Amino acid sequence: MTMDLDIYKDVDDLINALAQVIQKVSQEAIAERGQFNFVLSGGSSPRRLYELLASQAYKNRIDWNHTYFFFGDERFVPEVDPQRNSLMVKEVLFDPLKITESHIFYVDTTGSAEEAAQRYAESIAVHFYNKLIEFDFILLGLGDNAHTASLFPFTPVLEETEATIKPVFVKEIDKYRITMTAALINQSRQIAFLVFGKDKAEAVYHVLQDTKGSPQQYPARLILPKAGKVHWFLDTTAAALIEVTKKQ
Repeated sequence: MTMDLDIYKDVDDLINALAQVIQKVSQEAIAERGQFNFVLSGGSSPRRLYELLASQAYKNRIDWNHTYFFFGDERFVPEVDPQRNSLMVKEVLFDPLKITESHIFYVDTTGSAEEAAQRYAESIAVHFYNKLIEFDFILLGLGDNAHTASLFPFTPVLEETEATIKPVFVKEIDKYRITMTAALINQSRQIAFLVFGKDKAEAVYHVLQDTKGSPQQYPARLILPKAGKVHWFLDTTAAALIEVTKKQ
């Protein structure tokens, strides 16, 4: 694994730098394999990134006709529930760019959580012709409890070694979620964490530099691809507790 740590004083600069990396990776993926397989993150942090990608400044820099979208996790709620990660992304990215529906892999939450996870895993497997699933780029966030995707502390899914999709019941929010396992995320060619704000500083420290904590406590520590590359895009407040040799 190789890791890049990029720290910015200004969040707009951070978002723009990440957008440039996504543009570069998309161009390389399409040139080499004919498509760009892009896994999106939910939550509030990536909204500004999606708005930038859909803006006049960026919308023509990426070949959206050869881009396929997936979700690293989804809340197990009805399709129209405002809590769904996909609704925010649809509003700020898919609709403005007029993305073809067949290029968007939504999580179907009808039926049970187990059925939803299985259907999503099967749809992804079909897209990759039932061969090794290697996404070109996975965008991840980081919760203040060091969870990423829906890999929450001390949940059974953290023990899952299969590269697949699993349901997970999160006691602290009393709800099910559907998530990519760490093993599946780790098969990606490129992984990027987008983290900003002082409330994330302790989580960043525990994931990147704490020598005592475990992945059960700080699940983002499970993101350790054998072959892929991990980028950390941080602002100075999120990086306040870690030791760094280079700041931008």
